[in-house]
Amino acid sequence: MTWFLRNWTDVAHGLWEHIAISMTALAIAFALALAIGIACARRDKLYAAVMTISGILYTIPTLAFLAFLIPVVGLGRTNAIITMVAFSMMILIRSVVTGIREVPADVIDAARGMGMNPGQIMRRIELPLALPLIVAGLRVSAVTLISVTVVAAYVNAGGLGTLIFNGIASDHTAKIWAGALTVCALAIVVDVLLALTEKKLRRQRAA
Repeated sequence: MTWFLRNWTDVAHGLWEHIAISMTALAIAFALALAIGIACARRDKLYAAVMTISGILYTIPTLAFLAFLIPVVGLGRTNAIITMVAFSMMILIRSVVTGIREVPADVIDAARGMGMNPGQIMRRIELPLALPLIVAGLRVSAVTLISVTVVAAYVNAGGLGTLIFNGIASDHTAKIWAGALTVCALAIVVDVLLALTEKKLRRQRAA
């Protein structure tokens, strides 16, 4: 605690970098996954191909992915963000596709009967009703990315992993605990906020 109070600015800086990396990666991944998921929702072959590719990316060890990108983009935040985006695509795409496919067929038929075209049905019916599942996937991805972003320190991307690995290298227990507990606290806060959002959306859908 004494070390934390004396060095809270270092922890705050690491926290800010950690949030910047993980949330930037999550935002990019979500935008890509939403577009890909909408395209795959009614195309089984395309969905199978996309899930195969994203599944392969998901299984690549994070450190290996970071190392693989060093000759391409070098060290730093770009390397970490690309890795985190690739790592989270499978979960996000699957949640988008599953959410859209679980919209009741009679609701879609009713929308067609009202004269809506496929684009209007997607925007006004399918995506709003799929939101609870989409947010559930976003929640899993967000917590996972916050945890995995710790290793971004290996490519000089910054974040709380820098505190943890510096603490390990120097056998500085207080520094390790400060970094690890801050990562845990951030993950818990994000998880709770998204869980509350998901719960609210499910209530609205059931109403």
